[in-house]
Order: sequence, then C-alpha cells, then structure tokens
Amino acid sequence: MKTLAIDLETYCDFDIKKVGLYKYAANCEILLFAYAFDDDKVKIIDIVDDENIPDNVIQAIFNPEILKTAYNAPFEMQVLKNYFGREIDSAQWSCSMVLGLTLGLPAGLERIGKALRLPESKLKNSIGKKLISYFSKPNGYGKRNWPHQSWEKWYSFKEYCKQDVEAERAVRKILEQYPLIPSEKKLWQLDQKINDNGVLVDMDLVGGAIAIDEKIKSVARLQAEKLTGGANINSNTQILDWIEEIEGWRPSSLDKESRMELLADDVSPQVKELLKLKDLIGKTSVKKYEAMRNMVSDDNRARGMFQFYGANRSGRFTGKGIQLQNLPQNHIDDLDMARQFVKNKDLDALEIFYANPSEILSQLIRTAFIADKRKRFIVADFSAIEARIIAWIADEKWRVKVFADGGDIYCASATAMFKKPVEKHGVNKELRAKGKIAELTCGYGGGVNALKAFGADKMGLSDSEMDSIIKKWRESSPNICKLWQEVESGVRTAIKEKIEVSIQKNISFKVDGNFLFITLPSGRKISYAYPKIKLDEGSMNECITYYGTVQATGAWGMNRTWGGKLVENIVQATARDCLAAAMLKLDSAGYKIVMHVHDEIISEMPIGQGSLEEVISLMSEPLDWADGLILTADGYETNYYRKD
Repeated sequence: MKTLAIDLETYCDFDIKKVGLYKYAANCEILLFAYAFDDDKVKIIDIVDDENIPDNVIQAIFNPEILKTAYNAPFEMQVLKNYFGREIDSAQWSCSMVLGLTLGLPAGLERIGKALRLPESKLKNSIGKKLISYFSKPNGYGKRNWPHQSWEKWYSFKEYCKQDVEAERAVRKILEQYPLIPSEKKLWQLDQKINDNGVLVDMDLVGGAIAIDEKIKSVARLQAEKLTGGANINSNTQILDWIEEIEGWRPSSLDKESRMELLADDVSPQVKELLKLKDLIGKTSVKKYEAMRNMVSDDNRARGMFQFYGANRSGRFTGKGIQLQNLPQNHIDDLDMARQFVKNKDLDALEIFYANPSEILSQLIRTAFIADKRKRFIVADFSAIEARIIAWIADEKWRVKVFADGGDIYCASATAMFKKPVEKHGVNKELRAKGKIAELTCGYGGGVNALKAFGADKMGLSDSEMDSIIKKWRESSPNICKLWQEVESGVRTAIKEKIEVSIQKNISFKVDGNFLFITLPSGRKISYAYPKIKLDEGSMNECITYYGTVQATGAWGMNRTWGGKLVENIVQATARDCLAAAMLKLDSAGYKIVMHVHDEIISEMPIGQGSLEEVISLMSEPLDWADGLILTADGYETNYYRKD
C-alpha cells in the first residue's frame, strides 16, 4: 500500500499540556506541512507564506487506498480535521508511536530513535525544542514570533519539520516488522472514537469547587499568618525558623512524611495547628477541577483523556490531562446535597454539614462527569478479574471453583490459609481482612514489603505475622507458585537457547530480533527490548534483564525481572485483553463508551436505550480464547459518575 508520511508544526496561544489535544487542535494554526510519499524526498509546505497543500496530497489524505503515517498520529489527525473541516478516518492511519509502545519502547520520537540505536543523523535536530518555543508558543510578552523576525531560525524550523518526517520514516521501517494484530488495530480505532466522544463536565460544580477551595485556602493563609506572626506558610525556611523558635529544635524537612511524623510527636498545639493548615493549603485535589476547566471544549465535554497502550508491560490504557486512573473515591451518602452546596458556592453550608469541606471537594471530583440531558451513564466493572485470571492460568482448581460457585475469594482464601471456615459477616469474619490483603499482594510473589505497601502494618500485623500469612497463602496455592517458576524458566530458556517455549493456556516465549515476546492467551504479544541473561554481581546469580523505562527515574535503561513479576505482567495484560474484548462488543452493540477506568467501562446512553443487564451480560460472555475463564461484572446506572 502506498504511504504518505506527515509532520505538522503549529502555533497556538494554548499550552497543549494544559488544555489537551482536542482544544489545542480546535484553536491552533498550521505553520508548516512536511510530507513524503513512500521513499520520496521530503517536501515542505510553508503555510505562513501562503503556500498551498498540493491537490494530490489533499486527495491522498482522504483516500482509503493510501496509508497515512505519523509519529503520535492523533495530533496530525485532529489538526487536519479542524483545518479541512472534514472527518479523518483513523482506519486509514498508522501511528508509529503506538507501534513503538507495543514493543516496550519509550514515547517520544527522539527517545525511540535512540532506543532503536538509529544514527544521530536520523534523529531530531537538537535545536528543535528551542525553535518550537520560538515559533509555536507565545513569547515572554504574550505575543508570537513571526518568520520575518528571524529568517535564519525559520529556515532551521523548516529543516527540523522535514527531519521529523525522515526520523518517523526510519523508525517506522523498523517497527513495521511487528505490525498490530487486527484486533489491536480495531481497538486503536475505538480508542480514537472514545477520545472523540469525550464526556460532559458539570461546569457549575467545577466552578463552585474552585471558588470554595480558594475561600478555604485564603482563610487558612490568614490563620497561619496570625499564628506565626507573619511568616509565609509557603516558605519552608520561614516555617522551619518559626518551629525552631517554638520547639527549640529544627526539623530536617517539611515534606509530607516529616509533617506526619511531627503531628504524631509531642510538639506544641500551635505547631500542630500550623502543620494542619499547611496540609490544607497544599491539598492538590482541586487541581483535577482546574484540569477539567482547562480541557473542556466549547460544548463542555472533555476529550482526549486516554492514551492507547500507555502501559508498556501490559498494554493497558493510561490517562492524559485529568488523569481518570487516580480519582479519589467517594464515601458520603448524600452526594446530591453536597453537590448542590458546591454548585451554589455555599461554603457555610458545607461547614455546617461536614467536618472537612476540602475532603468533600475531593470526594465530589468523580461526580463532575455527568450524563447529557435525557441520558444516563451505565457503569460496569469486572469483578476480581486478576484473581480469576491467575487462578485460570495456573489451574488452581479450588480457586476456579470459588468463582464458578459465585463465592467470595477473600473468605475462600482465608479459609484455605487458616484451615477453618470464614464468612464475610459470620464465623471467623475477622480473618477475611487477612485473606484480602494476601490476595492483593501474594499472587505475584510479593513479600513483607508488598504487604506493607497495602497497609498490613497499619492493620497491626507484625513482620512475623506477615511472614506467616505469606507462607500460608503459598501453601494453599501451590499451582500459582509453580507458575512463577514455569514462566521464569521458560523466559530464561527462550533467551538463552533462542527457541520458542510454550506453557499452558497458549502462553509462549520467543526472542525475535531485539525483542522477547510473550504470547498471551488472546494471541496478543507483550514485548521486552534487548533481553539478556546476566550475572548479578551482588548475588552472583543469573538474572533476566531488558531495556525499558526505569520506574524510579523515568529514563530509558536496564531493568531486572523475575517469575512473579512476569506473571504479573501476563495477568494484567490478559485482564486488559478482557476489557478490550468487552469494549469492542459494547461498541458493536451500540453503546457509546465515554470513559473507562482500570476494569470499569462507562457508557452514556439515552434513557430507554440499552440496559445494565445487557452490559453485564456482554462483559460476562465467555471468550473464544479463554475456555474455562469465568468472568462476571457488576454495575449501576447513574446521572453522574461515582464510586458505587
């Protein structure tokens, strides 16, 4: 198929990082249009100089027989949609960034080029960021810079734009050896559709929350100033000086952990009061409301909130802008009343009915997403999906039976661990909490630190008790423990001997070129770049390594992995495939998906169309690639999003 590679440079008064792609694209201006057909020489169109995009290029953009390619293609797609005033069909496009993400490579054209070890001549021009700041954004005076202000820079900018097409083409030629499978191509297209749909935001609630938050913080700042005799609460140095004067000693820091320790210590009441005021002023939950206000389009819908394949190891979606993946939960019963107080900007009423108005603002964040008039949300969530998948893959029969019988896995786990019946609201009910924390941490080989990360120490459990829980869990789940070993052994063999190794549920491991591929039960593959077996200098044991984004630094570098971690990747990736299958089925059945969060799908439907029962039925249907995997879902219908 003939290809057309495209790269655009644009100008906009808005910051795309704050307003998101859709609002940016609706308000930006194309400056430069670089393109190349197949392996032809790259050409550049200077839109600012009134050069026109050639007719054959315009025809190609809308010709289904020609594949359009770009790095981060949704940017070009949305900008061109607004430029031409015509819909852009995502089925005609290929995104080389997505191809890279599916291979475990980093996002960013320059970063992926370096990860692929392309020659420097193929990578982005090093002065590109400075040129973008100069021509594509307002300058320090809130004005824009024009080409005539520096013809030399403008010429360099044009060369930079052309170089992006060269770099994208070089990257794509490597990546297209590993194309998206058809189901993933369909899912990427659905992702564009969901981003296009957007979700309606209650701007009265958003405006009220921001106004109330400012009132709360203004009062807190005045109280802090009065308490300290004029110290600036935002100045850690001034606050540390004041604490030293009161207490006679100086804390080393005022970070969150240090403030918690100070509040727990025997310090004076006025110091504790100030620390609480500092916590209140520093509370960031309102930033979600500010992000909503920044991102909404003229119709008050927030769009472009999902990144396809944002999580390298599993292929799960990640959030952009508002970040739906980490919304606070709501626990109050009277959401309607609290929402109305906030919409009315009535801080007095909030203070009468609630001890902590700032916390109420946090709990209402989800409810800012609302269904349009004469519509409602249908919200459905897979039940205990990771626990179901790991039991199915490992063939841990007693666990599979618990799900088949509709049982409570936390009670069943505690029963198996402690050899006595455990019921949620009945006999030995106190053991369920231990069963739950074990289920959340032990499935991937987690130890005491993993339990502590889930709050086991805050439950009053000692290290020895945690060790006992881990031991009992592993004794009750021998097939899962065996799975960790089988996966690690299979990966080691695949890397060392360059052969394909298969285990149960059609899972296999194979090195192809510079990538280790793990084939999942669905047929999709997850990837690890530059895999090796290396000798760990500390333990002198062999370990599995690969290159990827290092979690601690965000940089590209070498990572270690092991059986439990690999099983976690496989299970979470399979859970994502279950979500993907459900989303595609719901879309085909006419459900308008506007959001999805972890294993939860939110559809916006007219009253009288669709039903929760049908959604649950579709999500619970057996999958043709997962014989014996028992899926169930639960949910609710609502006028505004919430945690049920």
